[in-house]
Amino acid sequence: MGLRPARVDRGVKKRSFTRTAVKVHKKNFIKGVPGLKVRMFNMGDRKLIGDVKVSLVPKQAVQVRHNALEAGRVAANAHMKKNVANEEYFLKVNVFPHQILREHAQAAVAQADRFYQGMAHPFGRPKGRAARVKEGQTILSIRTSNENIPHAKEAFRRASAKMPLACRIVIE
Repeated sequence: MGLRPARVDRGVKKRSFTRTAVKVHKKNFIKGVPGLKVRMFNMGDRKLIGDVKVSLVPKQAVQVRHNALEAGRVAANAHMKKNVANEEYFLKVNVFPHQILREHAQAAVAQADRFYQGMAHPFGRPKGRAARVKEGQTILSIRTSNENIPHAKEAFRRASAKMPLACRIVIE
């Protein structure tokens, strides 16, 4: 089954659903949590202090799926690598996808009553992860020098296209 549209999972009104046990497995409410797609959270030169910090901030509270975070990270990092030396920037993913997304798969074929129970147990199976981001919270940030600000802004413009909601770029 393909990926559902971002508008299905971007709302923050639903109850938090994150309980996975590490030591006491009887308290594990969620069985079989999907793996995390975000491969790296820190890119570039970790020791760089930089003159300026450029941040990607959502305009509203939103849930960002882990594949959107990974796509935004890859887009921003690729642009920075292409235009700026690796030692002149530090890119960081500031949120972690704790929220576990569930999906109640619906059978849409004829004669589905043989293998499908309808809405008898619609709790759903874990299908992905998301990070809950508040309004004004930083999703991605780049520390760099003053001459690389246009490249950082362009990198975040490309990354914001991958996010489920409009974002703004903040320079500190």
